[in-house]
Amino acid sequence: MAQLFTVHPDNPQPRLLKQAAELLHGGGVLAVPTDSCYALVCHLDDKTAADALRRIRQLDDKQLLSLICRDLGELAAYARVDNAQYRLLKLGTPGPFTFILEASKEVPRRVGHPQRKTIGLRVSAHPVMQGLIELHHAPLLATTLILPGQDEPLNDAHEIRDELEKQVAGVIDAGACPGVPTTVVDLSGDAPALLRRGRGDPARLGL
Repeated sequence: MAQLFTVHPDNPQPRLLKQAAELLHGGGVLAVPTDSCYALVCHLDDKTAADALRRIRQLDDKQLLSLICRDLGELAAYARVDNAQYRLLKLGTPGPFTFILEASKEVPRRVGHPQRKTIGLRVSAHPVMQGLIELHHAPLLATTLILPGQDEPLNDAHEIRDELEKQVAGVIDAGACPGVPTTVVDLSGDAPALLRRGRGDPARLGL
C-alpha cells in the first residue's frame, strides 16, 4: 500500500517531506504535486526506479523524461546553457515551463534523448516540490501523471493512491493542482521554439 502524506500546500511539514524523501532514496516512485499537474518522480540515478516510472506511464526509452531542479543554478549543472538561454531560463524559473536543452555530462545517457542528447528541465514553484527536492539533495526524474489510455492528468491524491497503490511508494497530498501541463520550450536549436502551450504564458519569455 502506497503511503499517503497529507501536507499543507503552502507550508508543507518538513517531517513528512523527509519521510517521503527517504522513500525516494530507497528506490521508490512518488506522486507529487507541482505548479502544473501531479507528477511521478524518482531518484535520478536509480535505473530500477526510472524503469518503474516508465512502466506506470507505458513510456518507451525514446520518450523524454524531465528533471525537476531546485533552482536555476542546479538546472544549469545538468544542461549546456549559453548567455541567451540563461536569460530566458531566468524569466521562466521557477514556474510552469519545461525547457529542452542540450544535456551535460551530469545527465545519465539513458535519461536524455538517445539521438539529440537533450533533456527536459524545469524548476517548479510549488512549495511541496521545492521542499522535497531540498530534502532529497538532488534533482528528481519526473513525468506528468497521466495514466495510459487517459487524456487528462490525475488530480486527486486519494484517486491517485487508489489507482497506483501497488506501483508507487507514496503520494503527497497537498490538494488539487492547476491541472494544466507545463509549457514546453525547446532551447536546443538556433532559436527558441514553442513546442507546447500549457500553463506557463509564453509572453513571460517574450515568445
